[in-house]
Amino acid sequence: MDAASTVAWRQVPTLAGRHATLEPLQAAHADGLRAVVEGSGLDRLWYTNVPAPGQVAAYVDGVLEAQAQGRVLAFAVRDAAGAVVGTTRFYGLEPEVPRLGIGYTWYAPAVQRTGVNTECKRMLLAHAFEALGCASVFFETSWFNHASRAAIARLGAKQDGVLRNCKRHADGSLRDTVVFSIIDTEWPAVRRHLEFRLEANA
Repeated sequence: MDAASTVAWRQVPTLAGRHATLEPLQAAHADGLRAVVEGSGLDRLWYTNVPAPGQVAAYVDGVLEAQAQGRVLAFAVRDAAGAVVGTTRFYGLEPEVPRLGIGYTWYAPAVQRTGVNTECKRMLLAHAFEALGCASVFFETSWFNHASRAAIARLGAKQDGVLRNCKRHADGSLRDTVVFSIIDTEWPAVRRHLEFRLEANA
């Protein structure tokens, strides 16, 4: 891998669209993310990893530490009005394949099932396939997270399988993980599908 590619796999880009902007996650985003969680009930979903309001700052610090170690590339999500409405990240970085995952995504309830998530996924996938040259991008979610499974399938990702008892949920219980992926040859069709959905939200 050349020097430019190495930098690209360690640098968090800013990605801007009509509905949303993805910017490098910083400690200063903690207040906005805390506001997203407060009163939303997101942290009560036992099969997800959304922090409680009082744990958001520590959560952000942990993500930034993982990023400093080269394990993730993390983003804060802003809506068209500029408000912080969520977070997402690249993880499982394998530049030697090249391959990565998109996940640890959570949004304010008001922007779920809107153009925000569709546009964020289109921008993230475009960066992965077109800027980083990925051969595949994967998504993982708990067997019990039916909303997430449906959302991933709506992107155009295909289910690869289920890894039984491979991780633990935040509450310590063993997790069956459903794995989906999109490969490079599928990306043009998936991109057109996402663009079509965005046009419908215009």
